[in-house]
Amino acid sequence: MKKLISQATIDRLPLYFRTLRLMEGEELQIISSDELGRRLDITPEQIRKDLATFGQFGRKGIGYDVHDLRNNIGNILGLHNKWRLAIVGVGHLGGALANYGNFASLGFSVVALLDINKKIIGKRINGIKIENSAVMKEIIAENSVDIGVITVPASEAQIVAENLIKAGVKGLWNFAPIKLSVPTNFPLVNEDLSVGLSALSYHMSKN
Repeated sequence: MKKLISQATIDRLPLYFRTLRLMEGEELQIISSDELGRRLDITPEQIRKDLATFGQFGRKGIGYDVHDLRNNIGNILGLHNKWRLAIVGVGHLGGALANYGNFASLGFSVVALLDINKKIIGKRINGIKIENSAVMKEIIAENSVDIGVITVPASEAQIVAENLIKAGVKGLWNFAPIKLSVPTNFPLVNEDLSVGLSALSYHMSKN
């Protein structure tokens, strides 16, 4: 029977991975759940419970090997797969993502850029030529794209999502402020920047 893992546990794994990468930069070799918890404001008990879901990684009384734990969590997250991304909508946000240098260190690479704006089609960002969205299916196939990144206006996002799925992507990362309709169990992550800012506004207003 397949083990059910809570979404909260899955959401914490990238936080552990990021923190362990920073620790490697500090040349730390061993970390305890207490210290990891202090850095993340998560209880040591919760960290041990999360990690125990996937196996035995630390040694009692000693802690976790930073490099090994980072590798193990990276494998759990599937970062070894070297996922290939296509960004659809190369405006300010899409262009910023195309220029984001940290994707490679996480195992992701932007391999295609698509837009309908004739003024920018043919231009290059980081050596990648902006192609016409009209040839999306061909570009997705030619570049073996795994993940479609949607940075178009909300009014265009649903049709872009449908076209990306038809073109063969395995997952979607959506930045458009709209709830997308996708097939059941199709991997989709939404990044609505306005939600985060609104939450920040709420907390600042209360203070």
